[in-house]
Amino acid sequence: MTEVERIAEALVFASAEPVSEAFLAERLPRGVDVSSVMARLVDLYALRGVNLIRTADRWAFRTAADLAFVIHTDENEVRKLSRAALEVLAIIAYHQPVTRAEIEEIRGVQTSRGTLDVLMEAGWVRFRGRRRSPGRPVTLGTTTDFLDHFGLEELRDLPGLEELKGAGLLSGRIPPGFNIPMPLSDEDLAQDEDPITQLDLEELGLLTPGGGEEE
Repeated sequence: MTEVERIAEALVFASAEPVSEAFLAERLPRGVDVSSVMARLVDLYALRGVNLIRTADRWAFRTAADLAFVIHTDENEVRKLSRAALEVLAIIAYHQPVTRAEIEEIRGVQTSRGTLDVLMEAGWVRFRGRRRSPGRPVTLGTTTDFLDHFGLEELRDLPGLEELKGAGLLSGRIPPGFNIPMPLSDEDLAQDEDPITQLDLEELGLLTPGGGEEE
């Protein structure tokens, strides 16, 4: 293992949160190809008890998937979500950017604020922006924590129609023409979205007037 790889390994290991490639580039010697360094570390840890995992542009060490059964702590227990919360999370993941009204149209029922609150408290759903349409509704999307929790490197790694059918998650008679949409990047705003501003956050109750976060 080279000195550069040892430094990168230490930086990821010492961080409580996944670290970005930008963070690593600032701390590794100038001119180092961060992607190549991390790729070599991925290979190095591929057969070990912990693997180096990429989620979006962030890196973290995680227990090897085939050893997850030996980890028994309360912190690692999967959050138990209601059926409604699971439905809403799936719709947001596949249809983002999506508004609350669009979620309700897909589900055919109203979505309670409490359901969205649970997903946001879990850190899996966030406000993305505001739709350029009457009323400027807020758009919702998933977070890097969502990708990390479900072991996805990026949104395009979400299972497709055939994978969902093979896993038994789609059963019964599927309507003709039914398909699984491909979500946009979790970071890029769509052409009909505006970014969230401080005033928007105050309106949504996420900031107190003047810019301070609510406790």
